Amino acid sequence: MTGSAPDLAVEGPEANEDGPTAGADTTAGEDTTSSNGSGERRLADLEQEGEIAADYIEGLLDIVDMDGDLDLDVEGGRAVVAVVGDGLDKLIGSGGETLEALQELTRLAVLQKTGVRSRLMLDVGGHRARRRIELGKVATNAANRVADTGEPQKLVAMTPFERKVVHDVIATIDGVRSESEGEEPTRRVVVLPD
Repeated sequence: MTGSAPDLAVEGPEANEDGPTAGADTTAGEDTTSSNGSGERRLADLEQEGEIAADYIEGLLDIVDMDGDLDLDVEGGRAVVAVVGDGLDKLIGSGGETLEALQELTRLAVLQKTGVRSRLMLDVGGHRARRRIELGKVATNAANRVADTGEPQKLVAMTPFERKVVHDVIATIDGVRSESEGEEPTRRVVVLPD
């Protein structure tokens, strides 16, 4: 498993405070409108994205001579492709960096075939599921510290996926709120008293 709880520690007082503050985090470039203008992507379009992505990932697995089964799904208005198997750590990389890059390449492959920017989510070896659990604990701990001290807590820089998970957890906790600040790749979540 890549990434560990110490990697997700709250930033200390030496944290860079120069970054601009923004509201709730969104992933840049994500298109939430469909080709039919309805605002929701049609299920058939999302399934097609998953199929295109799966073909791309299968080709990549053949090139790097790795084995993995592909699971396709649609969740939360986006196609989800999961590569399941053992020995896939190289596709995840340190802190999920390789997975993020692979997801972007897969989204570009879908864009090339469909002409539509994809919000496809790629998971490898259950990495994102494990990160959700870890990030839930980090967010809850930070919220508890903010509630106890009244002082904002800056978390370490995170990917858009990780920031969204943290924002979603914080949104369920009374007395605190969250914002993102900074610029990629050092954009981070700040947990604040409500």
